[in-house]
Amino acid sequence: MSVPEYVITMEDTLEFAKKVHAGKPQLPLALRLIERTGVRKRHIVQPIEKALEHPGFEERNRIYELESKKRCPPVIEEALANADLTTRDIDVIIYVSCTGFLMPSLTAWLINNMGFRSDTRQVPIAQLGCAAGGAAINRAHDFCMAYPEYNVLIVACELCSLCYQPTDDGVGSLLSDGLFGDAVAAAVVRGTGGTGVALERNASYLIPNTEDWISYAVRATGFHFLLDRRVPGTMEPLAPVLRELASDHGWDASNLDFYIIHAGGPRILHDLAKFLDVDSGMFRHSWATLTDYGNIASAVVLEALRRLFDEGTMPAGATGIIAGFGPGITAEMAVGRWTLDTPHPMDSGSIPASAGYLARDLAHTTKGGIA
Repeated sequence: MSVPEYVITMEDTLEFAKKVHAGKPQLPLALRLIERTGVRKRHIVQPIEKALEHPGFEERNRIYELESKKRCPPVIEEALANADLTTRDIDVIIYVSCTGFLMPSLTAWLINNMGFRSDTRQVPIAQLGCAAGGAAINRAHDFCMAYPEYNVLIVACELCSLCYQPTDDGVGSLLSDGLFGDAVAAAVVRGTGGTGVALERNASYLIPNTEDWISYAVRATGFHFLLDRRVPGTMEPLAPVLRELASDHGWDASNLDFYIIHAGGPRILHDLAKFLDVDSGMFRHSWATLTDYGNIASAVVLEALRRLFDEGTMPAGATGIIAGFGPGITAEMAVGRWTLDTPHPMDSGSIPASAGYLARDLAHTTKGGIA
C-alpha cells in the first residue's frame, strides 16, 4: 500500500476544524466524535492548506487523475513482484475507487502504459465506496472459480481528501473530515499457487431500506459525503450474516484464526467484535490501519491483509474472514484458509472449492522507500 507524503495529525485536524467551522453549533459534538475515532494521523495528497481550498470539481478531478496515474504504477509493480508475476500474466484488472471519476477507467491507461496485454479484462467499480475492497476480492474469487488459470490484479485508489467540502458543517460531514485518509493499495488473486489466503466462499448482503444512510450528493462542487447517524449501529444486523456465511462453510465465526474487517470507525470494530463474541484484539490489523491512516475506504481490507502477511504468524490451514462494509448498506464477505506456496492439484475439468489465492502481494510504500 502507498500513502502520500503529506501528514495530518489528530491535533492538526482538531485545530483546523475549530478555525474553519468556528461558531457552528455542531462543532463541539463533532470535535468529541473526532477525538474518539482513535485516528492518530492520516496521509493526504496535498498540503493541508491546499486541501482546505476548493478550486472546483473540475480541478479536483484533474488532480485525482494526475495523482492516480502517478501513485498506482509503483504499488502495482511491487504487488506483481511479490506475487512473482509480470503484467503479461494478469488476465483481469479490478480497479476500485469512489473519490474521482475517469472515463475510460484508469484500467485502460494502466494497460496502455504498463505493458498489460490488450485482452486484459477491465472491471472498474466506482459506487460501492468502502465495501469495494471486499467486493473486488469477491469478484476476483469468482473469476478464478470460473477460470482457474487466471490471475487477477486488484487496485484500490482512494484520495478521500479531494472530496473535502469546507462549507458542509453537519455532524456527519465534520466527522468524516476527521476520519478519512488517502491511500493506494494493490493485491493479486491467483487461480492457483502462492502463499496467502485461499478463498473458499464469498457472499454479499444489503441491509434493506438503508440506501440513503451512506451516499454522495453530486453537486456542482463535487461529491458531498452524507452519513446517517444510524450507520455505526449496522453491525448488529450484519453480525448474523457473517455468522451464517461461516456456518454454511462449517466454521464458527466466533472461533476463527484471523479477521480482516473494514475499519469504518471505532464503533464498527467494537460492535462487530461484541456481536460475534470475539476479542477485539483479533481485529488488531484493522485497528492499526485505522490508527495509522484513518478510514482509507476500499483500501482498508488490503492494508489489514498486508499487516497479516507481515506478522508472519499464520500456520497453514488457519481459517479467517474478510469483510468490507459500505453504501447500500452493503457487506462484501469472504472466508478462506491460510495456505503456503504449494500449487493446488486439479483433476481435468474440475475446479477446487478454494480456487482463488490471495497471494503474498500486498506492497507497502511510503515516501523514501519500500517497507
